[in-house]
Amino acid sequence: MKHDQPPARPGAATKFPGDAGAVVLLGTIAALYFAREILIPFAFALTLTFLLTPAVALLQRLRLGRVVSVLITVLISIAVAGGISWIIANQLVDVANQLPQYRQNIHARIDAFHLPVTGQLSQAAQSVEEIVEELSGPQQNPLTAPPTGQSPLPVRVVQPLTGGWAEIRSLAPPVLGPLGRAGMVLIFTVFMLLKREDLRNRLLRLAGLGQLNRMTQALDDASGRVSRYLLMQFLVNASFGVLFGIGLYFIGVPNPALWGVVAGILRIVPYVGTLVAATLPIALSLAAFDGLLRPLLTFLLVATLELIVANFIEPWLYGTHVGISSLALLVSSVFWAVLWGPAGLILATPLTVCLVVLGRYVPHLSFLHILLGDESVLAPEAQIYQRLLAMDQLEAETILAQVQPGKSLVELYDTVLIPALSMAEQDRHEGAIDAAREEFFFLSINEMVVEFSAYQRPDREPTVSVEKLNHRVICLPAYDRADEITAAMLAQILEQKGFATLSFPVGSSLQECLKSMEPVPGDVVCVSALPPYAFAPARAMCKQIRELFPKLRVVVCVWGFSGDTQKTMARFERAQPDRLCTSIAETVGQIQELVVPESSPAVA
Repeated sequence: MKHDQPPARPGAATKFPGDAGAVVLLGTIAALYFAREILIPFAFALTLTFLLTPAVALLQRLRLGRVVSVLITVLISIAVAGGISWIIANQLVDVANQLPQYRQNIHARIDAFHLPVTGQLSQAAQSVEEIVEELSGPQQNPLTAPPTGQSPLPVRVVQPLTGGWAEIRSLAPPVLGPLGRAGMVLIFTVFMLLKREDLRNRLLRLAGLGQLNRMTQALDDASGRVSRYLLMQFLVNASFGVLFGIGLYFIGVPNPALWGVVAGILRIVPYVGTLVAATLPIALSLAAFDGLLRPLLTFLLVATLELIVANFIEPWLYGTHVGISSLALLVSSVFWAVLWGPAGLILATPLTVCLVVLGRYVPHLSFLHILLGDESVLAPEAQIYQRLLAMDQLEAETILAQVQPGKSLVELYDTVLIPALSMAEQDRHEGAIDAAREEFFFLSINEMVVEFSAYQRPDREPTVSVEKLNHRVICLPAYDRADEITAAMLAQILEQKGFATLSFPVGSSLQECLKSMEPVPGDVVCVSALPPYAFAPARAMCKQIRELFPKLRVVVCVWGFSGDTQKTMARFERAQPDRLCTSIAETVGQIQELVVPESSPAVA
């Protein structure tokens, strides 16, 4: 019975339970944006900590001590990064020095376009030519040359007087800014490596002593996932760079090793890095060679490698070991790029991994695990039920075909179709399904069952020899169409097992059906009842069968029931069935015990 609610006061504001969550979410995003100057170095340092912790632990096992191990690891990392940067910078300078040699080829490329004299494209081509001329060397412009017989006027360039502080201030934004952020990353990394146990204990204490088990699992899961991701990303990018460099070597592009290293490094930046890494060698091949064969081969090389890596290797590796869906990776990359710029694009995947772990172990943040994780949000039975509610039978059959391999027909009915019918029954009894959708749902499920009867091979199990048995199995629905469909499923399985089976539709008179068959005492009657409201009609039918034919053996099937079967049997009182089953697999076994004597060898 519904209680009357007091009328709302005029002008009273309605409070929504999600208001507080929305405020917290917006506040968190705002804090991430306005505190990015501190949070970006901290996030880089946290990522480097996950990457360098195994090396520090290895040195500690060699009895070097925590401080010495951290210092050695950090110094070696700095030396390696600095050496690679120095080599790449020298190689890029060599490439820049070689550009004047390709001046004639660049002019030929521009002239080959045959652009109109006027228009934006012509102006753009003229601008490119002017840039090439400036790079190639100064040339005298005839329009500004002095007339013949006149000496040019002397020109003296006077530099403004500037002090040392002015020069430092001019260099500060482009040089000191990145150096300062790199220093912050280095300091945070060293501190985290030295005090990682202390930081871990503080996080555990912050979560509360009652959450030690949950938080320990969360920290271990997050560190394991991030470490695996960084290792796999290094291996994938290194392999991409090696293959790219080898391909450029065989194509004949200058400096193939340089472009391979650059491609491997730039792939750290998702989506954008590969595009930038491919642009440089393609532009160089256009400038260095006649024709379009080698630039085209370079483009095909990078496109083929990226398609294979991005569509097959990375989804398999990252999805299996990191636990993030491909769509979530794309959306998170865009989100962090908008929030933190290029740094956010680089940190997108590690940060998203941490969010997925938080959503997995913190109940209030479970929506993060649902939205970003790679686990299936809906079970197959829920997906089939949802698609049939949307009247999309084709997709429902596609989902059923995807879960069918590796399952027998009995398992398919017990774990997929009967649970989907139970969900429909729950909504139907609550009045949540309209008549059209209800009719479509039952017709679709019935068609699926009929198709399995025609095309599904019997399970590879022993079948009962029908010649040696005179007993029959009669399948009756307890109340409605869902019971009728489950009774048809059971009858189909029993027929495939070799039993003589009869199934009746819902609405048939029980007395007329049984009397028309002239049942014998050895026959078995199976009453099919589907929850949530299955007990009352099943008990009424069982009582009626006992009154009409006391010697018949009765099996009541309450599909998916998870309660105590002994207590449920007692609720039938004097009309107790011989067996109470909850699945098709159990029902088949119980019927075989009732119909086939234990001493009978009637098994083929």
